[in-house]
Amino acid sequence: MSPDTQRPLRADAERNRRLIMTTADRLFAQRRSLVPLNEIAREAGLGVGTVYRRFPDLQSLIDALFTERFTVFLHLATTSAAHEDPAEALRHYLLNAAQLRAGDRALEVIMANASVDTAPIARTRDELGRLVDSLAERAVAAGAVRKDFASADVYAYLYMIGAVADQTNEVAPDAWRRYAEVLMVGFGLSPSPAERGAAMTDEQLLGSWPKPVGEQG
Repeated sequence: MSPDTQRPLRADAERNRRLIMTTADRLFAQRRSLVPLNEIAREAGLGVGTVYRRFPDLQSLIDALFTERFTVFLHLATTSAAHEDPAEALRHYLLNAAQLRAGDRALEVIMANASVDTAPIARTRDELGRLVDSLAERAVAAGAVRKDFASADVYAYLYMIGAVADQTNEVAPDAWRRYAEVLMVGFGLSPSPAERGAAMTDEQLLGSWPKPVGEQG
């Protein structure tokens, strides 16, 4: 374990660490692929040595980004589980997790490249999995969702919402909400009119049409 992980960073070191992470986030989201540390340093306006002092290699940066995100999801699952009503607990997690995913175009790149089988990342991943399993099982037991609903449906739901959000982000950034509600009702949860969104206009639909790779934002 490095000294940086054993004690709080100085304010300037923490600012640099945060700048490196936010810059990597932005570049991963834009490119939909990994970017070398040297390029991240250049985009962040930092010296390469500064970046390597915070993150000795690209993998450590990816793992830090993964841990940060999954800690947020873990907190969300914990607060969702605190709801006494199993239907409300599941809805709270689904809707808020969808919102997190909709605003995070770098998430899939990070998930695809993180060291998910190594501790402590595996512990965080497994703990989140147990909480999501519990949310699903409680909802099924209470008759709040279809009898065949399973935690795997939660992950598929987020994949689908992510695909919609990524494709419509620039022309209809809230379009995902409509489809999140459609899917939740399909799972058997009671509809929530407050979360319904309008269908995209023809102009928005055309704006979200797939573009050649060189023209994508």
